[in-house]
Amino acid sequence: MGTVLAALWSPGWIRRTGPRPAGYLNLLMTFIALSHSSLALVQVWGKPAQVFSWSWLQAAGLNVTIDIKISALTLGAMVLITGLNLLAQLYGVGYLEMDWGWARFYTVVGLFEAGMCALVLCNSVFFSYFILEILTLCTYLLIGVWYNQSLVITGARDAFLTKRIGDLILLVGVVALLPLSGTWNYDELAQWATSGAANPQVLTGISLALIAGPLGKCAQFPLHLWLDEAQEGPLPATILRNSVVVATGAWVLIQLQPVLACVPLAQTVMVTIGAATALGTSLIAIAQVDVKRVLSYAVSAFMGVVFIAIGTGQTELAHLFLLTYALAMALLVMAIGTVIYNNITQDLTQLGGLWGRRPIPGLAFLLGSVSLVALPPFGNFWPLAQLVQNLWIQDPKVALVVIAVNSLTALSLMRVFVQIWGGKPTQMTCRSPEVLWPMIIPLTVMVGLALHIPIILYQWQLLPASLDFSANSTISLVVATGLGLITGAAIYLSPAIPKPVSLPLPYVQEFFAKDFYAADLYRYTVVAIVAFTSQAISLIDRYIVDGLVNLVGLVTMVLGQTLKYNTSGRTQSYTLTIVVALVTIGLLILWPLLQLLIISNP
Repeated sequence: MGTVLAALWSPGWIRRTGPRPAGYLNLLMTFIALSHSSLALVQVWGKPAQVFSWSWLQAAGLNVTIDIKISALTLGAMVLITGLNLLAQLYGVGYLEMDWGWARFYTVVGLFEAGMCALVLCNSVFFSYFILEILTLCTYLLIGVWYNQSLVITGARDAFLTKRIGDLILLVGVVALLPLSGTWNYDELAQWATSGAANPQVLTGISLALIAGPLGKCAQFPLHLWLDEAQEGPLPATILRNSVVVATGAWVLIQLQPVLACVPLAQTVMVTIGAATALGTSLIAIAQVDVKRVLSYAVSAFMGVVFIAIGTGQTELAHLFLLTYALAMALLVMAIGTVIYNNITQDLTQLGGLWGRRPIPGLAFLLGSVSLVALPPFGNFWPLAQLVQNLWIQDPKVALVVIAVNSLTALSLMRVFVQIWGGKPTQMTCRSPEVLWPMIIPLTVMVGLALHIPIILYQWQLLPASLDFSANSTISLVVATGLGLITGAAIYLSPAIPKPVSLPLPYVQEFFAKDFYAADLYRYTVVAIVAFTSQAISLIDRYIVDGLVNLVGLVTMVLGQTLKYNTSGRTQSYTLTIVVALVTIGLLILWPLLQLLIISNP
């Protein structure tokens, strides 16, 4: 309803009031959605899940149903989605104060919100795929809101096409599931997978295909570049994209985990991709000077940790991680948005000295940083500590990767905090007043949520019960977090170290700053192959297919032009033409006989 009401206030349709009612109406509908989700969550808390099913298509023996599951988990996810949407939309009222694209922006945001709510309620992999396609379209439209800028168009296009790669492979797996299992329902798929009725080789291929879609949604190697380019869109949309939108792929992957758990290769692939992405992107983030790029690579890093949790069968921790991560990342993006809004730059080298002028966003960013890394008692410490403790027993190497990623992220975030709020003011920050109240209120609300998330987890009995604070893994994780924070502060606060910091080996720094040259690798491999194939097909179509057709037409035209000169109305000309034609036909018929006569009478 918010989507429809917002679309009606497009400036092309309603000119007198302007587009601002679109935002207010969408805020109202989102508030109603949040209230309804919260009341429903209270009613279902502690009760078993309720499952509903409606027949959608029946034809030729095919029965496709719309399956819905209502539980404390799904409604809790709806509260998170609608709550963050409400805060992001209110944030957008201030951030887009002078923008005339309110109707377009809030229409797509409303559709985005509806899609995510439908996804968490959906209990069918087929309709989950359908909803993911809607979210991909919304991503394209939200990134391209400011479509008069070339980088915006490029970012929207690349994000859409990159996701399409994973989505097409996911569609293959989704379609292949039905004839084998006879269902698309998540619960029934879990029973089918554990029954042993599936062929192991076929199930392996399907499982790998099912991983491809979430791989792109969660911005994992090698489909991770879209999230970096997506930062060209409006920052209120970035709040949602970096916190809950990227988690939609992980949500579907968790739903499919019973199927994937039957395939050891699929689990190994998830853990390998997650570990490689987490470690690689956390290193890349440290070398970035664009603050939004730093956060985008942090998103990929922590989604890689979620992949590790799912690949090792720890789905409950993955769900908890999605909650604590989303709140921390939303707070970080909001804090950075207030700086970008008033200082007109995202370059860390041009910022500094904002602590005395902008303490509220500084405190918010600092709290978001410690909430994202494993620093007790803040939110993300609990799932990270339990994950590392479990991995320490299952696979110590992967546990060390998670510890290293956590430490590198702590260093990266502290580097951002010191460079923006520490040091002396620059020309870009010497005048930096606080932003409008619609941006400060969501920021302070998120601060309150981040501070109270440990209490909320305790009251809801979501804290890991088996976490051992004296375990070597937990101590190592906390020490690594402290080392990362202290190292980042020491390097960037020390006047003895020249800024910007340069490594002794500049090509190593450039290697990380340019994202392992991934964009160049794509340009010289995938893009080059597609371009060569397209040009070859174009040449074949132009000079062979079209050439043959054009040749027939040209010959017909030449013959027609030649024959028209014989249409003179004279009997002698017609007679000559007939005689020449008959002689020609006779020679063609008698030519084999003439050859025999010549051979027999040399």
